[in-house]
Amino acid sequence: MKLGELEALIHRSLDVFYQKRLQKLSELKLRETLRKKNPYLLRAIGVETAQEIVERLLQAFMSSSEETIFGNAFFEPIVKAVCSGVAAGGAGMDVVIETQDAYTIISIKSGPNWGNSSQVAKLQQDFMTANRVFSNRTLKKQFRALLGHCYGRVCSERGGKRIYSTLSGEAFWEEITGDPDFYLKLIRLMRSYPATHKEKYQAEWTTTVNRFTQEFLNSFSKGGKIDWEKLVRFNSGRDA
Repeated sequence: MKLGELEALIHRSLDVFYQKRLQKLSELKLRETLRKKNPYLLRAIGVETAQEIVERLLQAFMSSSEETIFGNAFFEPIVKAVCSGVAAGGAGMDVVIETQDAYTIISIKSGPNWGNSSQVAKLQQDFMTANRVFSNRTLKKQFRALLGHCYGRVCSERGGKRIYSTLSGEAFWEEITGDPDFYLKLIRLMRSYPATHKEKYQAEWTTTVNRFTQEFLNSFSKGGKIDWEKLVRFNSGRDA
């Protein structure tokens, strides 16, 4: 892929990320996010204002959501565009690359810390299912299962019961593109594009903070102070 084409792809993928990020922020509901936050911890660290609670809620929620949004909107489309593979039909599999003598089945994750033990076990099962499917095909080719991390430094070969190998960061991008500098081009070709979207996101952030703060004060304050017992009842009470 030429640099101009890659830069255009990066910018298109960023546009999707920005759109989904803004949508996630604008659709947030205060009460839903409060249910997922530890009110005891907030009290223990000395939070005293509604705005501080709201900002902590939003920062925690968005930071966890953004990793998933970015992986789906940015990393995955770029992997599929540059690796000359086709979308995989099997559950848990993202891309199939077919060469003259092998099938490489790839599951794409943003980074190394992508799942718990149950999700790791599910990935192994998905690769085993894919292996059976491709082994039954008329053309007998080598089957290769690859877990690709779009950033990070974890690399390991298959071994023991695990039937897939793992490549991360530079090694993963070089594997699917043949370009050892591709992982650097991804950051380089963003150029100043992110700055063009920052103002719009900041405006939505401020609106959400103000909206949540007003709602919080109306629902969980008394005499201008946080009503901690009411907040805890809402978060953890049996009848809340």
